[in-house]
Amino acid sequence: MMNDGAFVIERTFNAPVAAVWKAITDKDEMKKWYFDLPDFRAEVGFEFHFSGGPEDRVYRHVCTITEVVVGQQLTYSWRYEGYEGVSYVTFELFAEDGKTRVKLTHAGLETFPANNPDFARGSFEMGWTDIIGRSLKGYLKRE
Repeated sequence: MMNDGAFVIERTFNAPVAAVWKAITDKDEMKKWYFDLPDFRAEVGFEFHFSGGPEDRVYRHVCTITEVVVGQQLTYSWRYEGYEGVSYVTFELFAEDGKTRVKLTHAGLETFPANNPDFARGSFEMGWTDIIGRSLKGYLKRE
């Protein structure tokens, strides 16, 4: 897995690692801040799907869990049905004085079709910044 051009975002949350881990691995919690997934299990080989994108262009996301270190790291592939390319999303959790630093890396963005602006790096930067910086943060504040 190459990290050339990978997008990385880090945020520290005023929540213990266990709460953040639950937020990123429990489908009932995930739907409160991420996507409403029909099913999700933090198990290597588990495949999950969801739809998202602009209202006029909805994409079916197909993801497969590739690595799990409970309480520390979750990695899954991220591709779009009917399109070339596969990328990898990694959540890494670090305990820091009762808080949790989350490092999200989305690698392989360069494998997606270059002629589709929805797959451009800037689109992922905006999306993850909103998801991690606003949605996850808001969710953890409510817990």
